[in-house]
Amino acid sequence: MKKKKPKNRSKPETGFPPIANANSRLLILGSMPGVMSLQRQQYYAQPRNAFWPIMGELFGATTELDYELRLQKLSDAGIALWDVLRSCERVGSLDANIDMQTAQTNDFVGFFSAHRKIDRVFFNGATAARVFERHVSAEIEAAGIGPVKLIRLPSTSPAHAAMRYPEKLRRWSVIVE
Repeated sequence: MKKKKPKNRSKPETGFPPIANANSRLLILGSMPGVMSLQRQQYYAQPRNAFWPIMGELFGATTELDYELRLQKLSDAGIALWDVLRSCERVGSLDANIDMQTAQTNDFVGFFSAHRKIDRVFFNGATAARVFERHVSAEIEAAGIGPVKLIRLPSTSPAHAAMRYPEKLRRWSVIVE
């Protein structure tokens, strides 16, 4: 008897390379780019996501700026962007739909070895923090990388509607030195 494939099976998605430079001092990690971000090849491309409005208020990386200029504002502030997952299968954009059996994490040993000034990691939501803790923390500790302070922040996703924008902004303001 043949096994049937699940109806809502998706094809594997692959995330983006990190946005980082030699002066990066902190890293913001999401879980995996959503459908719109993957289509546009831009971090946090969903217009209702609060990430860029928050970065606009904190670092001048406003949504009125071209994407490349927003990335430059973050780089100038010492901020690197990436995601915990390199690839996974997922139906839609929700973290809850990630098939963790297909999830592959990014190479954080290599990343932190190349970006030694980074001493703080801020997670954009609970899923990014949880996956990093379960699948990456021991690996970077075993490699002797650190100390890296890990801080979970509320998700900027529109799916995290229980927290209003002013509270998200207040909590995210901890990334400003």
